[in-house]
Amino acid sequence: MALVVKKPDSRMAAEVATIPECVLPEPGCVQRQYATLFDGPSQLVLEGGATIGPLTVAYETYGQLSPRKDNAIYICHALTGDAHVSGRNTPQDRKPGWWDGFVGPGKAIDTDKYFVICSNVLGGCQGTTGPSSVDPATGVPYGPDFPFITIRDIVAVHNALLDYLGIGKVLAVVGGSLGGMQALEWAISRPDRASAIVLLASGPRLSAQGIAFNAVGRRAIYADPLFREGRYYAADEKPRFGLALARMIAHITYLSEQSIELKFGRRLQNGDQFAYDLRAETEFQIESYLHYQGKAFVDRFDANSYLTLTRSMDYFDLTERNGSLANAFSQTQCRFLVVSYTSDWLFPTSQSEEIVRALIEARRHVTFFELTSPYGHDAFLIDSELPKLERLVVPFLGRAYQDTRVGRL
Repeated sequence: MALVVKKPDSRMAAEVATIPECVLPEPGCVQRQYATLFDGPSQLVLEGGATIGPLTVAYETYGQLSPRKDNAIYICHALTGDAHVSGRNTPQDRKPGWWDGFVGPGKAIDTDKYFVICSNVLGGCQGTTGPSSVDPATGVPYGPDFPFITIRDIVAVHNALLDYLGIGKVLAVVGGSLGGMQALEWAISRPDRASAIVLLASGPRLSAQGIAFNAVGRRAIYADPLFREGRYYAADEKPRFGLALARMIAHITYLSEQSIELKFGRRLQNGDQFAYDLRAETEFQIESYLHYQGKAFVDRFDANSYLTLTRSMDYFDLTERNGSLANAFSQTQCRFLVVSYTSDWLFPTSQSEEIVRALIEARRHVTFFELTSPYGHDAFLIDSELPKLERLVVPFLGRAYQDTRVGRL
């Protein structure tokens, strides 16, 4: 069941006003900014009972906030993403942000019209406080002493950042995969702070199969002798091999059988003959590709952050916490756009349909689409797939914005 939304009036335009925090270092570039939250006696109380603070949050903003502060969109990144969603931080950057094809001037999430915020998650390793950050109590990185965090804790920090920016309510929260879990949590734990939710390739929980893949990835990290029980920050060598293997395992779940066959098949990496040598680790192109993904990953990510965030993903279960999904959604106040992909086996369409049925039972406003794609879970990040997603997101956000301005949301 889908509620079809009409395209917004093309004459509709947002009034804009610059907020002090949005400063570009160079024309056409975006600046990573930092906020200090939960400083002083009021620390963040985590769902597991521990407390933490102060917290540094790395974030980026795009576009300008309207005088009514009604055009803000919060983008929640996936497991290995960060705050750099679009554009370049410097003209010398080799490539733009991870969703540059979808976010920016004139794009699906149009920064000429909307004010976009994206922050690195709590527990991450790209500027926001996480295991690699220095514990103010000890003067050394938290490492394995970083407290256990959940998706609810991550969303609590997102909302604290909104308070810091002086924004009471966002037009929409947008997220895919782990970012989608954050968006769902936002709708349930802070229903007063979002008018719309865009949920992409995600679900109300991770399946047993997904938990299994996370467990194998974590075991690869634990088994790396350089892991040193998580206290490796002062060492010359970091646990690169275990983290690379964890990434290789996870990356398989982001693809589909069809996409792997189309891109690689059984083609050999070097020449057209088998080497008949067990020491040849990368005879097939798919092997070489996975090794490349693992090697590139360890240059930008932290092993302890990987352990922390995959566990928060495993713990997320809206049904278990609320009795039923319909109960979970009963107090939500926003409209939903739910999008799944035919070849996504990490978060299959059946999980999106479960969300949609629960929203209908709870009498919430929901629009649902399953998009055909050969690219698996990563389809919402693939440039060639973005036009299909754009045709759904543009009118949905436009309608939500129009209704917000006339007081319907």
